Amino acid sequence: MAGARVESLLARMRMRSHRGRTALRKSAVDYFRGDASDWLAFGGLLLTVPAIACGTLMLPVWFSPAALVLPIVAGGLLLRPASLLALYAASAAALIVEALVLGPYTQGPARVTPGTVLVVAACGFFGLVIAQFRSRVGVPWRRGGTMLFDLRERIRVQSKLPALPRGWHREMALRPAGGQSFSGDFVVAARTNGGRTLEIVLTDVSGKGMEAGSRALLLSGAFGGLLGALPPHGFLPAANGYLLRQDWDEGFATSIHLVLDLDTGDYELLSAGHLPALQLCAGTGRWQEKTGEGPLLGVYDGAEFTPVRGNLRRGDVLMLFTDGLVETADREISEGIDRLTGEADRYVSAGWEGAAWHLIEKVAKDVNDDRALLLIRRSP
Repeated sequence: MAGARVESLLARMRMRSHRGRTALRKSAVDYFRGDASDWLAFGGLLLTVPAIACGTLMLPVWFSPAALVLPIVAGGLLLRPASLLALYAASAAALIVEALVLGPYTQGPARVTPGTVLVVAACGFFGLVIAQFRSRVGVPWRRGGTMLFDLRERIRVQSKLPALPRGWHREMALRPAGGQSFSGDFVVAARTNGGRTLEIVLTDVSGKGMEAGSRALLLSGAFGGLLGALPPHGFLPAANGYLLRQDWDEGFATSIHLVLDLDTGDYELLSAGHLPALQLCAGTGRWQEKTGEGPLLGVYDGAEFTPVRGNLRRGDVLMLFTDGLVETADREISEGIDRLTGEADRYVSAGWEGAAWHLIEKVAKDVNDDRALLLIRRSP
């Protein structure tokens, strides 16, 4: 009997705890979306309005009617539009009181002039525009920067290359256009087949910088889920179908898929309209272009992708890159590839440590396009 009561009590406690966690999660989500109450911020800003008005009337040397722009600007960043209008009404009332008490003949900074009214009104208008934008997007100002940071870090983590066994080295560098935080170029990679196979997909989404960053984030998550879950030859057809279902106005992408056997060095490259990979053969010291055949992703259904095969011997290097490194308005792709391989030859004797980053600096430092470079090297 006592045991039954204990069980009943524990069940009620678990239910209350669950309800509390659910309510907490709901309130947190509502707050993040801008649906939660902003009464605390509203109350604090509302109290500053009479405080500024009293300071202007009692200490005109230290306070000015134009100081009312401070709660107005803060309200535009923190409050919802409905609360912001109430704050504006209080600020307008305070401004009227200041004008009536001080009178038109008051001299010095405490005088309420038409210019002061225009400045306060202009700040209120821009604050309301900001509040309307935040309300439409559903992101509070103080969490908007965190959200963008989280998105950038998510892309970076998803592009992290897995560790390779002894005798193999990998290196990657990615540079967004214009020094922005978001890029339309991304990499997803995984070791499959019990760790014996390395699969890497380098993708270049249409557009650049911020305009392509949201699509790159969505695709990197989807491609990361597909990679390893499908046979290698099934990845690009599945990725192509995924892009077609998005129905984006500018929804195409180029992609190259490397499938490397880490035991033998044999590999396959499957390309979806991407630039060729470059292999440095240690025996000859020459670069060879390696590319498969296939159309852009997201163009038409039923696309087929024909692989090209090769082998990485000891000392060989395989380089994957996007068009931002080799293509400009005044330079052909072939000229860009020649320049890239010419710069890469400098690292044959000096070693390849840090080569990916330095190659972007040498051949495409000031290019207004996203750039990504990936090196896979087998030790001699």
